Amino acid sequence: MIVQLENTISSSALFRLIGEIEELGFEATEVKTQKQSYLILTGKGQQDIRAVGHLDGVVDVHAVKDSYQLVSRSWKVARTTIDLGDGVVIGDGGVTIMGGPCSIEGLDQVDDIAAFLKTQQIGVMRGGAFKPRSSPYSFQGMGLDGLEMFAAGARKQGLKVITEVLAPSQIESMLPFVDIFQVGARNTQNFALLQELGRVDKPVLLKRGISGTLEELLQSAEYIFSSGNEKIILCERGIRTFEKAYRNTLDINAIPVLKEKSHLPVVIDPSHGIGLRSFVEPIALAGIIAGADGVLVEIHPTPEEAFSDGAQTLNFKEAEQLFTKARALTEFRAQHS
Repeated sequence: MIVQLENTISSSALFRLIGEIEELGFEATEVKTQKQSYLILTGKGQQDIRAVGHLDGVVDVHAVKDSYQLVSRSWKVARTTIDLGDGVVIGDGGVTIMGGPCSIEGLDQVDDIAAFLKTQQIGVMRGGAFKPRSSPYSFQGMGLDGLEMFAAGARKQGLKVITEVLAPSQIESMLPFVDIFQVGARNTQNFALLQELGRVDKPVLLKRGISGTLEELLQSAEYIFSSGNEKIILCERGIRTFEKAYRNTLDINAIPVLKEKSHLPVVIDPSHGIGLRSFVEPIALAGIIAGADGVLVEIHPTPEEAFSDGAQTLNFKEAEQLFTKARALTEFRAQHS
């Protein structure tokens, strides 16, 4: 059960309210986010909303059966939107493209891609400064210096920055250079990291785990929300299955199902999803038709020379073609929704 509290409730009134709720047989956990104060009630089989709803300090009460309560759509009908400023909004019914290199490699690369994205009216630039690689001998990224350079190049063109964070200790130093923190598939259940990102007033894009279920993804999002951050974006990026013909099995089904189960925006990462450049475009477009709120795509001036993931990265011509089709398909979707 979710109890929405008056934002002006005093400490003494909250203490009394929790006492009254515990007398009813519930356990109460306080959650305070950027937008609202809540109590999450657990521990009682038969939930009686009326017994709680009349108590002083309570604005509203919602019975939620899901194990993930705060990110569930059961209590919040209006969809969450993420406003990054400068007209860049994720989850408002449109499709937000986030493009850029897998790895930040150098100043010329950053400037070239940022300038290209600007000409294509793309508002968010992605790029990895800290790269979690399967092999310890693969390129691990340029680190904080690379991120600072990347952010400067992106902001020179008026672009927002999304990049991956690997550990709680990195968050504070990354804050000045990041508009969206990305949690990769390997860290989806790094609960210490998720809880720390819950204390940050910046959006978090949470990728589905390599072998994760949708419920596990939503429970991971619950960690972030319950720690204080409502600005969460879910990302379908493919899961590991028995199939070897492509990198991952991108679950198009997940997009409408997640949007039915949760009020959070849902985006798709076709680059990691299929891992083959020639198929990134059709998979991205399929995701848009399925209802995705955004597309995360890897772009490089010369993918063949990329330090990482060149096989799934689009060149500028391929990216421009995708953007043109994505805009047309987004308009079609709006007209037929």
